[in-house]
Amino acid sequence: MNVGALAATLAASNATIAGATAAGRAGTPDALTAHMAALRARGRKALVCYVTAGHPDLAASVALLRGLADAGCDVIELGVPFSDPLADGPIIQASSQRALAQGMTFDGALALVREARPSVPVVLFSYLNPVINAGPDALQRAADAGVGGILVTDIPVGADPMREAWLGDSPLAFVRLVAPTTPTARMAEISRNGSGFVYLISRLGVTGVRDDVASDLPETIARLRAATELPICVGFGISTGAQAAQVAALADGVVVGSALVRAAEQGVEAALALVRELRAGLDGA
Repeated sequence: MNVGALAATLAASNATIAGATAAGRAGTPDALTAHMAALRARGRKALVCYVTAGHPDLAASVALLRGLADAGCDVIELGVPFSDPLADGPIIQASSQRALAQGMTFDGALALVREARPSVPVVLFSYLNPVINAGPDALQRAADAGVGGILVTDIPVGADPMREAWLGDSPLAFVRLVAPTTPTARMAEISRNGSGFVYLISRLGVTGVRDDVASDLPETIARLRAATELPICVGFGISTGAQAAQVAALADGVVVGSALVRAAEQGVEAALALVRELRAGLDGA
């Protein structure tokens, strides 16, 4: 399928995407969990790279998904654009609006995964509305497209047991968020209801590029480490190799989003150059 054919797929995004999971790609929770365990066993810090589906355009989005692993990425977070992304800062909000204006949808994001066939696990990063609107078989369609996990930002543990069961019992690993203000007992509860890894938000507020690492991060990671055996990946504000190394000295990996999305505005190679910088920082940690 070329980019022109992919655009045609987006025009029919409300239709069910057919096909089975492609061989060799992550399509089950065990695949993502095993991948993270293998990284930990090798002593490799996980580099989780967030990109917005369809940003800056379809061709660049496919090229990014294909190039991230070779640049040093271990897990791809693929953002499903949403019109009201409350947890995101201005960089990712703008990327979502641009992708939406070009017709990107939930099923369009799955089509990107099918087209790019990334060699590392893909975790869909979404708000709840796009997932619900995609229909009751949305999670199975995602697995069939080669997605290995899902992270839904706006469904705290206990907020909607029916939806949480739907997400937790699907073929996808269910990655959960933990905030720095989360009590230790609730950290444990959140982790018990998730899989793959735990995404620890490094600071309060929305996503975005920061110049420093939160001063209370070591204590927060220590509390979370005592509450779960899942790998801990830290995000929100990491934008340089030096910051990645500082965080990775304490955690199992880092999540980088806004800085990558901003770099992608300059071109695919600029984004991949940043990934290589981050990988070098992690490997030196």
